Amino acid sequence: MTEQREASEDAVMTRIGQAVILLHAGDREEARNRLGEIWSEIGEGGDLLHRCTLAHYMADAQDDPADELAWDLRALSVAERIADGPPARPQPHHAVRVFYPSLHLSLAADYVKLRRPEAARVHLARARAATGALADDGYGNGVRAAIARLERRLEADPGAPPRPFPEQGP
Repeated sequence: MTEQREASEDAVMTRIGQAVILLHAGDREEARNRLGEIWSEIGEGGDLLHRCTLAHYMADAQDDPADELAWDLRALSVAERIADGPPARPQPHHAVRVFYPSLHLSLAADYVKLRRPEAARVHLARARAATGALADDGYGNGVRAAIARLERRLEADPGAPPRPFPEQGP
């Protein structure tokens, strides 16, 4: 039974990854449709890490900044449930700790787009504070650089929407 569950979990992550490839290739609508199908399939009782990952990428697939914010808030809420709950798999807390800087960075960018600079600053500070969990690798350096860019942009022009930055997913 455990092998079947692991295979099913791997299949979900593969499908999420395929949708993310579409998203990064510019097919936001198809990515949004596929991510939405997966979201509907796994539902409220689905694996929390899957739900967090899905919501994070679903946010990136949105055209409306308010919808993007709603999905990013959902991703953060699920991440907090993972961090507060019992370990469901090896090192789930580490996976979430590594994800927090990106989650807060995304929320900060959402708030900048919505012209809410104070909320953006709160999440930028949280993103910066969470960077200790990041490795000194391409992902970690990319997230830190994106945080610094958004900090500079917000400092220079708090009312300007952020420039797109490379996705910093899990």
